[in-house]
Amino acid sequence: MRGNFHDGVETMGRKGNNGSDEEKVIHVDFGPARLRTAVEQEQPVPLADRLPPLLDSREPITDLFSGTEVCRLLGLTRGQLRSLDRTGVVSPSARRRGRRAYSFTDLIALRTASQLLGQRVRLRDVARAVSSLRTALPRVTRPLSELRVVSDGQRVVVQSHDGVFEPSTGQMLLDFDVKTLRNDVVRVLRPSVSRQRQRSAYELYVRASQLDEDPETFEQAERLYRQALELDPYMAIAYTNLGNICFRRQDDDAAVAMYHRALEVDPKQAEAHYNLGYVLLERGQAIESVRYFKAAVTTDPEFADAYFNLAMAYEQAGEIQSARPFWKRYVELEPSGTWAEIARKHL
Repeated sequence: MRGNFHDGVETMGRKGNNGSDEEKVIHVDFGPARLRTAVEQEQPVPLADRLPPLLDSREPITDLFSGTEVCRLLGLTRGQLRSLDRTGVVSPSARRRGRRAYSFTDLIALRTASQLLGQRVRLRDVARAVSSLRTALPRVTRPLSELRVVSDGQRVVVQSHDGVFEPSTGQMLLDFDVKTLRNDVVRVLRPSVSRQRQRSAYELYVRASQLDEDPETFEQAERLYRQALELDPYMAIAYTNLGNICFRRQDDDAAVAMYHRALEVDPKQAEAHYNLGYVLLERGQAIESVRYFKAAVTTDPEFADAYFNLAMAYEQAGEIQSARPFWKRYVELEPSGTWAEIARKHL
């Protein structure tokens, strides 16, 4: 689902080196041109300040996790988890409600073990690395969320602001930010929403998506999206479409906040990445926009408009050669039409 997007064009003019007006055309799917009103109206509470809270009460660093939750989080099977426990590589170190449970430090060790095993490191070497890692972690006084487990190809080390700790040696390849693991816990193990609430939220979303392209029905669409999110705070596309309403109202900051919330809920949502890239590109932050357009095409390799704007961003940054593969890819996906002709002129 691409969300409630519609074809549109925004034109930006700039002065070329010869002093003449050089027009740049950007292809964007934000719908009609932004709402521009001549009459100043009393501003309501910014939409971005009225985001429904995500229903997460867990603090990953101090919480405990069941085997089922660990498997969901790390993509391990129950058999793999039991094997790591049985061989003593990583075992639950705590108890929750009378049952054995894993701590956040256990999660660090488990992710380390699973990545090492994925690199075909011998089990005994994995066990040695994990054992030494557990010894090193208590020596780090900074919060665990600031740690990074890395390898230089020869050693596994733990980095923090307090220094570098070397748990073990050997050919072990891994690199993960412990803060990312913490964020994954929040995202993957968030509270579930009942199917009935999801259905009701989706019905509200559909109604809103039929109203959010007309300035006269923006408020109604916003109200329906907000009602949907009160039922299901994890409907990422609703945040994205709310961001589009903000953008059309010329409230870029609120739009950006909405797109970031969408990505907090669903880091792989191509539309939110694309829209963030476009806002930055419009602000003249071409280099900064590249990462979001790249994320959009990584999560959706058929997202033609993202390739177009990615190429445009590189050209605005003066990296003409870097733009060429993306002009080419756009033409491959959209071989005919005005935008294809524009892309061909850049090849």
